[in-house]
Amino acid sequence: MTTMSTCRIPVPSICIPGKPSSAFPEGRLPVRPCVKAGWLRKSFMGSNLRVSEHRSVKAQRSNVGVSAMASASELVQENVDAKPDLLITRAEGLELYEDMVLGRSFEDMCAQMYYRGKMFGFVHLYNGQEAVSTGFIKLLKASDYVCSTYRDHVHALSKGVPARAVMSELFGKTTGCCRGQGGSMHMFSKEHGLLGGFAFIGEGIPVATGAAFNTKYKREVLKDDSADAVTIAFFGDGTCNNGQFFECLNMAALWKLPIVFVVENNLWAIGMSHVRATSVPEIWKKGPAFGMPGVHVDGMDVLKVREVAKEAISRARSGDGPTLVECETYRFRGHSLADPDELRDPVEKAHYASRDPIVSLRKYLIENNLANESDLKVIEKKIDEIVEDAVEFADASPLPQRGQLLENVFADPKGFGIGPDGRYRCEDPGFTAGTTQV
Repeated sequence: MTTMSTCRIPVPSICIPGKPSSAFPEGRLPVRPCVKAGWLRKSFMGSNLRVSEHRSVKAQRSNVGVSAMASASELVQENVDAKPDLLITRAEGLELYEDMVLGRSFEDMCAQMYYRGKMFGFVHLYNGQEAVSTGFIKLLKASDYVCSTYRDHVHALSKGVPARAVMSELFGKTTGCCRGQGGSMHMFSKEHGLLGGFAFIGEGIPVATGAAFNTKYKREVLKDDSADAVTIAFFGDGTCNNGQFFECLNMAALWKLPIVFVVENNLWAIGMSHVRATSVPEIWKKGPAFGMPGVHVDGMDVLKVREVAKEAISRARSGDGPTLVECETYRFRGHSLADPDELRDPVEKAHYASRDPIVSLRKYLIENNLANESDLKVIEKKIDEIVEDAVEFADASPLPQRGQLLENVFADPKGFGIGPDGRYRCEDPGFTAGTTQV
């Protein structure tokens, strides 16, 4: 197995309790001596609320299954003061920076266009969470799959969907990736392996599980050795109390499907604090319950996310099964652009704003001589031009014809079939009378 590391110090790969690895033949990670005995009171993530750690050192030593996963989580977050060998090359660092800046700039432009009346319905922005999308998706192959949520614009961009196609979809134009019929919450691109954004929470997890099963079936039943696709399922903390989440974790572990479940825990399910809604707020602990590794990682640090993603994707692709990764992240805006964002504590918001993942990566690149200010400004200027071009293209693109409303409803590509007169109903000029004028 490969190694998983933080931004600076390599650490052993995660082991399923009882399963030997090259690093730990006994199939476990060592107990962390820094965990205090008794009840350890500690803040959960960036929230002001606190949770209790129920395990004692003695209990950890006697419970291999619990201690192995607990130790893995602690190691991922370990302090990293030592001077390391760099984990990325200059080219990789610039690629990560460009993708994250594209996501942030695109979303900022979406806010402007929404308030100018160019977009309609609910628009959920990804500002602050870019390290998760970039850290995972930029490690994927073109043939791999991604299932997103209603906060899907940046996942689409990271997977390679052109900014023009995403912006046009948001504008409801025919040049959008779904010809204007999907809008903000339903990005889809077969060409790029983006299996959709989903308006309802949890919808994408079964779809992602099905995509992973498809890969497994092709490889093991149809004997297609080229079938090695990995599927990434993104979803939020609020989804993790829904039934689809547990059912699909069980199915994926049972069949060792090539999938990674990525929880983008931004601490808030609309206006409900995660720690108030979940009896065990550490979501990564739900992985071992189904026999798969569970990892918590700092989702505001793209390099830490990337190292965890490498391990999880490698496991999936090599046939070792699924991984549950909880990324602690934070959205810098309200739940949607219609949300005044008055419920979250200003201190909490300021704490995460000070840990902006783009600012952190920029600092890392400069301090480690992987790039200079000029290099990064060239990228920023390039992204500004891409986003401006996307807006101009979307604004100039045509609206869908009214007859397009009848397409993609039934398997018949002409929509609603044949009428009493033997003609296709969609060819009757009066058939769409009364429908909303697009």
